[in-house]
Amino acid sequence: MAGSIRIFLMADGFFDDVELCITEIKKFTDTPISVFASGKENREAETRFGAKWQKNKLGWGNAVTSFLTEALEDYVVVMDPSTIFLGDSITPARELLESGWQGVGWRGGLINVDDDWRSVLDRGPGEVDVLFSYFMALDRKFALDAGGANPSATYYRNADLELSLAVRAAGGRLAQIELPLRQERHHGYHDVDPDYRERKSKENYNRILERFRGKSDILSPRR
Repeated sequence: MAGSIRIFLMADGFFDDVELCITEIKKFTDTPISVFASGKENREAETRFGAKWQKNKLGWGNAVTSFLTEALEDYVVVMDPSTIFLGDSITPARELLESGWQGVGWRGGLINVDDDWRSVLDRGPGEVDVLFSYFMALDRKFALDAGGANPSATYYRNADLELSLAVRAAGGRLAQIELPLRQERHHGYHDVDPDYRERKSKENYNRILERFRGKSDILSPRR
């Protein structure tokens, strides 16, 4: 019997995109979807999508870990509403998780050790050090036991890399695979204040360097 799985979407404005994302997912899978929204300006998501909503704004790290904690399924897919299904992306990801991988994603890469861990190299499908949260399928309990997402990560960018490396540090293996997906405009990157984006991204990556830089034993084989 296949393990249970659930999709997690964060709704932070741009609700027409969230609606399109959900509509396209439902064309190819009956996997349950949880939508989360926080902040007064996102109250609309509760009505439109049945989102779990709370008044106080939660950042990316707290929201993801809250979902990992509250979900009952074996596996979870953390994905951005900018990611659009073109086919069944759940079945191949779940099959790999059930075969012993702890994380499966559509995009990822290897930490560039020659750049002093300051960048990521996309080597295509295969075992990787990090996955991006455009579409990140995780063994829920393993990710939680690895510490979940860092609560200090109020912004998503590089926070998904930190979560990936925490899973690797706990002994997990991550796979990048091709999936029938496309990405529309990523509002979380393109439509936020650039100074805020760069400041929060830098904070997240500096935390990665402090926690993991030099710990080459947690990295996947180079290729």
